[in-house]
Amino acid sequence: MAIAYVDSLHADTRASYQARPGRRAVVVTSLADLSGPAEGTVELPIWLFWGNPDHTFDLGDKDMRRWLYQTVLREAGRPEDLAAYLDGDILVALWPELFLPPGVRQAWEDQHPVLRAAAAAAA
Repeated sequence: MAIAYVDSLHADTRASYQARPGRRAVVVTSLADLSGPAEGTVELPIWLFWGNPDHTFDLGDKDMRRWLYQTVLREAGRPEDLAAYLDGDILVALWPELFLPPGVRQAWEDQHPVLRAAAAAAA
């Protein structure tokens, strides 16, 4: 399987893993690269979240936090988006609850076995 390095955050895009038709999933090689906020309110840029005029998410609300993570994982086209809006520890904790396209889930679990283990433990 070919791996294309996107930038210095060591993210890779895997052609067989699609977020949706024509859009490859972007995955960081280390969960430590994900240093986004763990609390407070987050406003996503229009290129990540365009379906609602209000682009803000309250991370204190579990449903909104889950929605933000699903959106960023599905829509990110650059590793910088992942690093800016996701936190590695929160991602692992939320992973079993996230509704993601199969290609996104597989790409992340293949790169980060801890996510697959978190999903299996919750099942």
